[in-house]
Amino acid sequence: MEIDIKRIAKLAKLSIPDEKVEKFQKEMEGIIQMVENLPNLDTKGALVDPDNTMELRKDEVQPSYPRDEMLKNAPTTAAGCVMIPKVVE
Repeated sequence: MEIDIKRIAKLAKLSIPDEKVEKFQKEMEGIIQMVENLPNLDTKGALVDPDNTMELRKDEVQPSYPRDEMLKNAPTTAAGCVMIPKVVE
């Protein structure tokens, strides 16, 4: 199976050096081969173990730190929120 790592990188907006393309291609082929060899699951029945049910905890209000104290650690704040620099053009 031939995988076009350059195209995948372009779609993911990643920059991959030419000397690493072959390495990533072999790794991706290995991952796909491993996934293809996974056994099929019987989806007719429940996939949850009935003897081991998950019990969710009650949602209880607990005291937390005051907002003003937490915002003291932030470099910049506005209207009670942490301001971060723009990272996407």
